[in-house]
Amino acid sequence: MGRPGFVLEVDDRTPPLLVPDGDRFRLEKFPLGTRVIYPAESLARVPELSEAINAALDAPLQSEPLSALLEPEMRLTIAFDDIGTPTPRMRRPDIRGKVLEAVLARAAAAGVDDVALVSANGLNRRMSSEELQYIVGERVFRSFYADGLLINHDAEDADNLSKIGSTMTGEIALNARAAGSDLLIFVHLVDGPPRGAAAIAAGLGSTATIGQLSGLGAPASNAAAETADLVTSAVRVFEIDAVLDNDVFASPVEFLSHREWEWSLRDRATWFGVSRGLGWSPQRARRRLMNRAEGDYHATLVTAGAPAAVQEASRAQITAQQLVEVSGPADVGILGVGARTPYSIDSVTNPILAAWSGLAAAFGSHTGSPFVRPGGALILYHPLQAEFSALHHPSYVDFFTDVLTVTTDPQQIATDYEEKFANDSWYVHLYRTSQAFHGVHPMYLWYQAAAAQRHCNDIVWVGADRESAARMGFRAASTLADALEIVASTVGRTPSISYLHAPPSILVDVR
Repeated sequence: MGRPGFVLEVDDRTPPLLVPDGDRFRLEKFPLGTRVIYPAESLARVPELSEAINAALDAPLQSEPLSALLEPEMRLTIAFDDIGTPTPRMRRPDIRGKVLEAVLARAAAAGVDDVALVSANGLNRRMSSEELQYIVGERVFRSFYADGLLINHDAEDADNLSKIGSTMTGEIALNARAAGSDLLIFVHLVDGPPRGAAAIAAGLGSTATIGQLSGLGAPASNAAAETADLVTSAVRVFEIDAVLDNDVFASPVEFLSHREWEWSLRDRATWFGVSRGLGWSPQRARRRLMNRAEGDYHATLVTAGAPAAVQEASRAQITAQQLVEVSGPADVGILGVGARTPYSIDSVTNPILAAWSGLAAAFGSHTGSPFVRPGGALILYHPLQAEFSALHHPSYVDFFTDVLTVTTDPQQIATDYEEKFANDSWYVHLYRTSQAFHGVHPMYLWYQAAAAQRHCNDIVWVGADRESAARMGFRAASTLADALEIVASTVGRTPSISYLHAPPSILVDVR
């Protein structure tokens, strides 16, 4: 059992602390009295992954064993997460590939011939054949891909979408293969609190369906709960979850997830070499290194069965691993934003993705209250360089240059621009035939980041491109001292400060 997360108060003996800063890391000296919120160490991994998978399939939660659900003449579809989960990607073999092999072995034993595999990528970019093979493994890839039975979901393919019903917010349509199956198996890696069965609709739904779950009004509505109920009532779903540990960093830099005063002499020497190497490397080289980085993930729990029961077990396990109790919110919160996001795999973390990563993914990881008080200030580290992937993020370029120069207000963006970006024929074409994220994708991420902007009176980025920061409605500072000076008018000269020391992920529980 690993040690739980805890909160450290910076004093004279505290060494400089590690801060992610785009495609680099920095060691930063924090003001005395700063509370450092450290993540927990990983829970114990399952001793033998194959045994854990087989046990879950043979003794599922609130369901018959998988073998009892399989029949020779049935239509079976298996859906799985795309390449964005987890981030960074795990070292081979991917756990999903192991799960798929176990499922397919049972299907073959039961005489099931009509089997297809679908990546639940939603509005995310299509995965390449190499990326699909990385996830499912070579044997599964060879057996299904050439015959068109291993595919990416297409939220714009009207001929292959089926309406399964309606909620208060509109019609719900799913991938036709999944909706028309006798059994849908959903294979999911859990690295954060589960979203419920609505995650199936978010991964396999039509553009309109995903919009109901991701659009501006979705978080304040019951759309997710309604959609989850509709999916599980219209489609027979057997879910398989593998909860991941916190081993984000793999050898030889696994020490980056350790507490700084515990670094050995070897760790410090490795850090010196890594930091010097990244500092001297051209930006493209640094980006390639970051994109090749892999996590040494393992499963701490594998469960299968009825979606609600499986998700509840996963939620309890991920909470036990990531929860850190914090005594009250701070006046100023500080966090670093790294180079990798679920939406920049083998690509570029542009300013919109950096803002989402810091303001939505990191700042929004809490049990109900952020680690910063309402009206407080948030200081983040990232260069926010206005660089974009023409292949992966074409609509992000236009959103950044054409929309944010007019307004940053989510409501106005939704009213004036969302439909245009969602229906733009060129964006749709690139999403369907190339490797572009859907045209409306940057807006949905911007909506998610809006909660932090409403909560904090000041948001300042250290080391950021000033033009990029200003375009998004933020301010930039050269150093942490400069940032604290900027926010002094909001929080005073002696604010309480908390630093969210991540990765690995932290689920903040403010008491």
